[in-house]
Amino acid sequence: MRLSAKAQYACVAMVELACNHGVQPPVHLKDIAAQHGISPRFLVQIMLELKAHGLVETTRGAAGGYQLAKSPADITLADMLHAIDRLPPPLPAALTGLPATPAVRTICSVLQDEQHRQEQRLQDITLADLARQAQPHGELVYQI
Repeated sequence: MRLSAKAQYACVAMVELACNHGVQPPVHLKDIAAQHGISPRFLVQIMLELKAHGLVETTRGAAGGYQLAKSPADITLADMLHAIDRLPPPLPAALTGLPATPAVRTICSVLQDEQHRQEQRLQDITLADLARQAQPHGELVYQI
């Protein structure tokens, strides 16, 4: 599976927001950008797309920032990736342009099955799962 840098950065930002879910004040983009070495301008564009898809919300003002629009358990990896990269890439054009021989049909069928399995896996992974995996292991986390 090939993901654009934009989709990868969106996932990183969303995991950061999930790790800070329910914490006030909202997360500042400059903090995410600095922590992960992402261009702040590029991150703003990404967050605007995520906001347009109803995945994040913004709060204006000095205490403003970004936060998740839904619970991390209600956002899947597929939701995040499709908000940025839209649809999964279609089958290779070279195969769809060939005569429908048994070999071509077989390869197309296998590739379609694999694409379906990947999509299902993306639907099965929630942002809550990713946030749990991103938490430092062996360290105590205190929350007030």
